[in-house]
Amino acid sequence: MSLTNEKKQEIVAKYGTKPGDTGSPEVQIAIWTYRINALIEHFNVHQKDLHSRQGLMKMVSRRRHLLDHLKKTSEERYQAIIQKLDLRK
Repeated sequence: MSLTNEKKQEIVAKYGTKPGDTGSPEVQIAIWTYRINALIEHFNVHQKDLHSRQGLMKMVSRRRHLLDHLKKTSEERYQAIIQKLDLRK
């Protein structure tokens, strides 16, 4: 399932710091999390799809870099997004 414009706007409204905020780390992390969760659902049906699995690993890595950046710049924002998205750590 791809990310539709409506779903993206919903994520931006929920996690953004201001209207139309697509560049903040919180919004980017939330968008990556949505895409990662969609791919995980895909793997429940298609276990042998190795090309998509490689893409999943890249997405997880990009999200991890964003989380590391956010933790380095603002610990409380990092903890807040971890709580909201129910991520481990």
